[in-house]
Amino acid sequence: MKIQSAYQFGLIISIVSGCTANKMTPSTDGHAEHVASTPSIASAADTSSALPPDAAGAAARLNASPRHGEWVMIHTGDRDSLHTWVVYPERSTKAPVVIVVHEIFGLSLWVRAVADQLAADGFIAIAPDLLTMKNLPSGPDSLVARVATDSIRTLDPVWIQKQLDAVAHYGISLPAAQKKYGIVGFCWGGGVSFAHAVHAPDLGASVVYYGVSPKTSDLPSVRAPVLGLYAGNDARVDATIPAADTALRALGRTYTYNIYPGAGHGFLRQQTGMNGANMQAARAAWPATIGWFRKYLGS
Repeated sequence: MKIQSAYQFGLIISIVSGCTANKMTPSTDGHAEHVASTPSIASAADTSSALPPDAAGAAARLNASPRHGEWVMIHTGDRDSLHTWVVYPERSTKAPVVIVVHEIFGLSLWVRAVADQLAADGFIAIAPDLLTMKNLPSGPDSLVARVATDSIRTLDPVWIQKQLDAVAHYGISLPAAQKKYGIVGFCWGGGVSFAHAVHAPDLGASVVYYGVSPKTSDLPSVRAPVLGLYAGNDARVDATIPAADTALRALGRTYTYNIYPGAGHGFLRQQTGMNGANMQAARAAWPATIGWFRKYLGS
């Protein structure tokens, strides 16, 4: 195992090896104009036509990928470490970094395949396993997911953000990286990616896939632009959007969101679900994601 030291924060990095649709107006008064007037986030000229695979196609996508992916172990202090999947884009210039925060199912093949697609779109993608220190059993995703969903609820939100700080520092310290980063998360990870916008003053951009919004009292510290991508049939999550929208607009922050009619929670993972609505949502959401990162992180 090759050990490299990071010159800040006392971190040690060990290299191991190589959820266009029309927007649905929220029911809360005062938000219809905001959603309807949101400008186009991405155009066909600056986004990839490729999508991440759904869960069923993740393994095949990873096996066929021409991009360099490797496992690293990021030591984050206090005897904590994160087993992390890193994928590099094929490009001749330095790339912005995007952290990928997994769902309640842990760092699955699907999350790794999402990271691979981000790399295909030009970013260094870094997907940490935030359950590393839980020592979950290894095995197929179907086995790990059952244990992960219980373990993930025991994670301390303050601890999570500290880990993401370490991952961000690792990412922007890579020789092939630009000194700026964004974050995207899914389901549970979507809420974490929104919370990271609250926490991290140096964050360049955040994308939230069907994750709950932070408490409005936490939102004044948000500086990074936030894009929310939500399913129409997901009232639990969507109920948290209007308060965040009102608060962030009052603060003069950038928060754009799209709600895809008929789509279900987890639509990017389950693209064949909801009688075509999930696929329609995925085809709109992913180009929006790439457009958002290119706008605020560069390309």
